[in-house]
Amino acid sequence: MQQQPRIILGIDPGTLVMGYGLIAIDKSTISLVEMGVLQLSKHRDHAERLELIFRKMESLIKLHRPEAVAIEAPFFGKNVQSMLKLGRAQGVAIAASMMHGLRAVEYAPRKVKQSITGRGNATKEQVYQMLQHTLHFEEDPRFMDATDALAVALCYHYQTKIPQTGDGSTTKRVSKAKKSSSWEAFIAQNPARIVKR
Repeated sequence: MQQQPRIILGIDPGTLVMGYGLIAIDKSTISLVEMGVLQLSKHRDHAERLELIFRKMESLIKLHRPEAVAIEAPFFGKNVQSMLKLGRAQGVAIAASMMHGLRAVEYAPRKVKQSITGRGNATKEQVYQMLQHTLHFEEDPRFMDATDALAVALCYHYQTKIPQTGDGSTTKRVSKAKKSSSWEAFIAQNPARIVKR
């Protein structure tokens, strides 16, 4: 029986624009499913914006049936009102995920950057270029907010990746054999640090 690809939904919450991106993982292949933005700025009422976020989350979950939702955690700013509104937007996205029995995981922006590029202080452009390289999509300025959502979805995959054996079954992330081989590799690479008695 052929295993279905794992679908991960990434969300970059916002009160003016919400970015979303979905990726599919099929064995070792990662592909782009969909990405886009939900424009909220034309709706002046904050409660209406939250309702639109909830409805969009529901439609994405019902259409693509992701196994998990990854959300970028808001960074702390000086404007308290903006932070409160952003927190509400994030909370609505989490609530919509949980209503459908999905795990919602938050990642700080620095963690996302580090996961994608190897550097926590990478620029937005560097993250964008790495995403293009990994997911093979054409540059489109309309989707700049969506790429942040793609990045957090890819971060989730990298953080929860479970290695597969040759027969397709999964193995535990850290096994005794792996610990042993890591220790042996350390000894081989650092012979001067081993004290002989």
